[in-house]
Amino acid sequence: MITAENLHKRYGSKTAVDGISFQLQPGKVTGFLGPNGSGKSTTMRMGVGLDKPTAGSITIDGKHFAQHKAPMRTVGAVLDAGATHPGRTGRAHLNVLAATHGISRSRIDHVIELTGLGGVVGKRIKGYSLGMNQRLGIAAALLGDPAVLIFDEPVNGLDPEGVRWVRGLAREMAAEGRTVFVSSHLMSEMSQTADHLIVLGRGRIIADAPIHELLDSGEKRVLVRTEQVAELANAITSRGVTIDHLDAETLQVTGLDPRSIGRRALEAQVIVHELTPQLSTLEDQYMKLTGDHVEYRSGGTFGEAPQ
Repeated sequence: MITAENLHKRYGSKTAVDGISFQLQPGKVTGFLGPNGSGKSTTMRMGVGLDKPTAGSITIDGKHFAQHKAPMRTVGAVLDAGATHPGRTGRAHLNVLAATHGISRSRIDHVIELTGLGGVVGKRIKGYSLGMNQRLGIAAALLGDPAVLIFDEPVNGLDPEGVRWVRGLAREMAAEGRTVFVSSHLMSEMSQTADHLIVLGRGRIIADAPIHELLDSGEKRVLVRTEQVAELANAITSRGVTIDHLDAETLQVTGLDPRSIGRRALEAQVIVHELTPQLSTLEDQYMKLTGDHVEYRSGGTFGEAPQ
């Protein structure tokens, strides 16, 4: 379990984390979302003692990270895939970490096999790709068989197979009763991985809810196909209904459910070829939540030049 209570972090005049509180439960994958600069990485770093809170606290299983006698057996973290000695081999890196906690050689071999490092673990880390560095970081995090896992952008640099593997690993670890805390900018991936979401904006929590609640709270849209577009639009136009013409035979309707659209189409003697509910996506909800909390915003369009 990870618990944050009124957690603050300031760097000079800059407030990175502004009084957040949350509690992450075992058996769930909690996704951590937010724009760049929102405080996600800072929060995770405070969780493993790399940054000291300005105020408040963040604990793991009721203790601060430094209070655990064998921290690698309690929490495994991947915060910076490049934080390794480039001259060491992958196996040497894992051996050094394992020696600090009396972890067996068989456990080292197990995490090497689990993370797919067998073909490169004897090579020097300076020759690793970003994806292999990520796998090495995950292997190190799993060494102590910890009950809590903290992964900051774990799929950076991974190919599609690797991304799917991390997704499956997170789900498997949660199914075993572990607390899994994962940050990512990949909305499609997070929607398939997380059970619960915490969204930060400018250092504050702007959402803390099960993922299904966030998705269910979105606007309900329906895709409708008909050769009688004008007639159907006239039949369903009413207060609170928005109709977008996607092409000559396709409408996207917001504000009416499929049954109501079908009933009005029947009354107007309009033949409908398709009537499909469009589920709200995590990306839709994320953009809606964070629209006013983006610190670094792009401007203009590609190819534009100053006049």
